[in-house]
Amino acid sequence: MIKTHVLIVGGGPAGAACAWQLRRHEIPCLVLDRSIFPRVKPCAGWITPEVFQYLELTPDAYPHSLTNFTSFNISLWGFKFRLPTHQYAIRRVEFDAWLLNRSGAEVIQHQVQQVRQIQGAYQVDKRFSARFIVGAGGTHCPVRRALFVQDRQEQQGQLIVTKEEAFPYPYRDKRCRLWFFENGLPGYAWYVPKADGYLNIGIGGRARGLKDRGQTLSQRWSRLIERLDQEGLVTGHTFNPQGYSYYLRGKSTPTQQGNALLVGDALGLATRDMGEGIGPAIHSGILAADSIIHNQPYQVRAIPRYSFPSLFRLRKKAR
Repeated sequence: MIKTHVLIVGGGPAGAACAWQLRRHEIPCLVLDRSIFPRVKPCAGWITPEVFQYLELTPDAYPHSLTNFTSFNISLWGFKFRLPTHQYAIRRVEFDAWLLNRSGAEVIQHQVQQVRQIQGAYQVDKRFSARFIVGAGGTHCPVRRALFVQDRQEQQGQLIVTKEEAFPYPYRDKRCRLWFFENGLPGYAWYVPKADGYLNIGIGGRARGLKDRGQTLSQRWSRLIERLDQEGLVTGHTFNPQGYSYYLRGKSTPTQQGNALLVGDALGLATRDMGEGIGPAIHSGILAADSIIHNQPYQVRAIPRYSFPSLFRLRKKAR
């Protein structure tokens, strides 16, 4: 049995940020993840300057590809406008591996099957044991499934399903494009050019809204590809999208049960307007670590529910 003070299930941004904060305060921890990093993660990869503030570094200190957007081209219900802003895009395959390595924590590849609480400790698959356990395993986190009894049925209205693909492409249009609620879509689509010649295309919508409209995400994906071709944004590419899901921030849900804490997508913290997930994930990981370090209740009220106010605030700061 491998014993530590804190077990972190999931090595994505939330788990890595939690491990980083714990390690800074010399709290022993161990990260379990089913994947070997670097690993491909479907995601638009949008991050705000606040993410770098949480991590206490400047964008210049980030060692991998980073795209700086000074504006977004937005279409909202067909109304088009340009939003001056100050945002970044990363490639998750680079960012996640760097963040986890930066934490300095020991990482073991392991797919968690069973989580139990036994005599004041948490055991994972009879191989790992700790006083605290942090569920950072995403939408289908095994820690949440095992230790948090609340049924997610009440959150189904906040469930977002997506398709996306990141691929090398000789794009000519370097503008980030976002489409919201176009042609009855209960969600959004994106075109995000990135550094080193990569492009990210995706679409996401409320699962319940799609069902109520008799639509499927595959149908909406086909419409997006047709649009990209018609506008000359992406032509001659054979798409092979991946799907994933996450929850928008909803009503208050239990963040902690005993010494078990949930962070990131395991808790459902993506912003309600733009589905921003990386910033809230990192913020929650740090807050969870702080609660363990200082023996205080774990709360996420400080994490913003919406992205748009931040976009305008950061635009003002950048002037």
